[in-house]
Amino acid sequence: MSAPQVFNAGPPVGLGGGQSTITLVEANTFCLSDNLGDIHPGTAQGLFYRDTRTISRWELRVEGQHAEQLTVLTPESFKARFVMRVPPRAGVADSTLLIVRSRLIGDGLKETVTVHNLGHEDTALRLILHAEADFADLFLVKEGRSHHGSAEVTVAGSELHFTDHADPGRGLIISATGDPVVLPGALSWRVVVPARNQWRAQVFAQPVAGHRRVQISCGEEDSPITRMTAWRATSTDLTATDPRLTYILRRTESDLGALRIDEGGGLPTYVAAGAPWFMTLFGRDSLLTSWMALPLDSELAVGTLRQLARLQGTTVDPITEEEPGRIMHEMRRGPAGERVLGGSVYYGSIDATPLFVMLLAECRRWGAEESAVAELIPAARAALDWLEHFGDCDDDGLVEYRRKTDRGLVNQGWKDSFDSISDVTGRLAEPPIALCEVQGYTYAARLAGAELARARGDEAAATRLEHQAIALKERFDQAFWVPERGWYALALDHRKRPVDALSSNVAHCLWTGIVSDERAEQLIAHLADPDMDSGFGLRTLSAAMGAYNPMSYHNGSVWPHDTALAVAGLMRYRHIPGACELAERLARGLLDAALHFNGRLPELFCGFGRDQFHSPVPYPTSCSPQAWASAAPLLLVRSFLGLSPDVPNRTLDIAPHLPARWGQLMLSDLRLGPVTVGIEAEGNTMRVEGLPGDWMLNGECSEVEERVTVDVR
Repeated sequence: MSAPQVFNAGPPVGLGGGQSTITLVEANTFCLSDNLGDIHPGTAQGLFYRDTRTISRWELRVEGQHAEQLTVLTPESFKARFVMRVPPRAGVADSTLLIVRSRLIGDGLKETVTVHNLGHEDTALRLILHAEADFADLFLVKEGRSHHGSAEVTVAGSELHFTDHADPGRGLIISATGDPVVLPGALSWRVVVPARNQWRAQVFAQPVAGHRRVQISCGEEDSPITRMTAWRATSTDLTATDPRLTYILRRTESDLGALRIDEGGGLPTYVAAGAPWFMTLFGRDSLLTSWMALPLDSELAVGTLRQLARLQGTTVDPITEEEPGRIMHEMRRGPAGERVLGGSVYYGSIDATPLFVMLLAECRRWGAEESAVAELIPAARAALDWLEHFGDCDDDGLVEYRRKTDRGLVNQGWKDSFDSISDVTGRLAEPPIALCEVQGYTYAARLAGAELARARGDEAAATRLEHQAIALKERFDQAFWVPERGWYALALDHRKRPVDALSSNVAHCLWTGIVSDERAEQLIAHLADPDMDSGFGLRTLSAAMGAYNPMSYHNGSVWPHDTALAVAGLMRYRHIPGACELAERLARGLLDAALHFNGRLPELFCGFGRDQFHSPVPYPTSCSPQAWASAAPLLLVRSFLGLSPDVPNRTLDIAPHLPARWGQLMLSDLRLGPVTVGIEAEGNTMRVEGLPGDWMLNGECSEVEERVTVDVR
């Protein structure tokens, strides 16, 4: 019997077309095209709206020919300019016709096609834009499966209408300026472009949902540009004297801004997991991204928590793996979502639930409004109850997972591909599986829950949760430490035997603080080994392990968010020999990789050593932009700043240990609840402005209206 197909596990298929793919993303919409701006049928390219491909073909022809690429400009995550020329006529050396396709997406697509005549004579030409829609579900496209649906095509006056046969309420309407001839499947213009002049037309692709046209948010008042400008006005400005770091941070800001989803109607704004395949709410991804992005925008985390709380499990459903208190894994809205996941919301994640509690306590420290925290306390309590009663399915004090049916994810940690959990020899673990990092998340969640309980005066609950955390830390050390190897096991299998591979997961344990100082020194030494440090970041699996493959999805590749969490963990244990040195080395490698990827870290890249290839080798189906990869540089900044606010207790702790190459790092308009501060740091020194006099800075009273300078060496 063949293994059941799991649609949302592991890497997606390639995008096809044989060319580089241009990805544009804005909230619920993303677009994949080639370098000419064309979308080719039979590939994974397209314009996608709410997990459905609304455009499957979008090809511009000039006099029946492809234009020739000159360059592509992508100043923002949601806009691009495709600059091309019409091939010169036979016997003529140079072309005199420049074509520019300016594309902007936002709940649809707006494209301006401009023809520049650089010659001395008027030029006549014909342009045809071929358009098709197949309304394929994102899962089918992602997995490279054929889509057998069809669309009805009609011409309605000056508009081209596509209607989904499977759902007549779903469709697409295409219209344009320039008085085109509208044909089934195409718009055609025959124009004369005056010498030294230009011709221009605008094309609009407008999705239809629920029999209603979706308002394209590409206008002047509600455009992605306007929303991005408004968001930047309220977020922290991060810059450095190192122009390379500033460049990366600017790209981070742009990508995270484009990945924000605002449903409207009073619903909270949250962060999507990433493009192209994960433009939706994900429990783990959205929570970790929100954590990393706190220095930039803490409101994004509160919105993400609110949205996840709305979808928190309330009943037991083995098909969707919903359980009371469980935080969901992913939400889908495409036509095949319910068939694939068992419902539009799937809950098969072992780590989203503890991460929810951790983030809520962290948001409180960063100044979230008391009313917002109070609103989310019941969800945190339910999450902690889930960890105790459902997460620990065999009552052994550890949190483990096993899918409920053959439709669920085999592995339910962040490494969710089927072959990601194996021992030193490469043998796969059998479920139920207890992951090392999940014990760390649960430990931190219980301490976070204790902090939240104590803040509302429930000392009994706080004490109980602290005792549970202490007991888990002891149980974890006993069960996971592999003394003959000097590291923690990746996991425990169904017989509670250590799955003893050395993986990046153990670095997450440093981040959560579940590792004792006694073990940390040995663990850090192994993480610093060249088998783990690729030179561009931490490998997901040591090169000495049986399952190692630098071109795999989870068994030797480098994931930027994973390396950033490792750096955060190392800086938490900065008092341990070798921790700071390794943190700086990993951060340097990761930022160098970002520069090779034009400032935007992808979801992952291959784990080949820097001594083998002098630039990082792309993973062919990596998502970009991807939320937690985009946010990784922010976590690096926070980690080396040692930035830890506690707004309710009016305390700001900063312990900078900045890499020398960064020079001076500046955070302007950092919002900590009702307080806005500025921070400048370089090396081990810092300056803080705007901190009220009744706040404590590193345990000492600040001076009202005066600059505070501290040397923390």
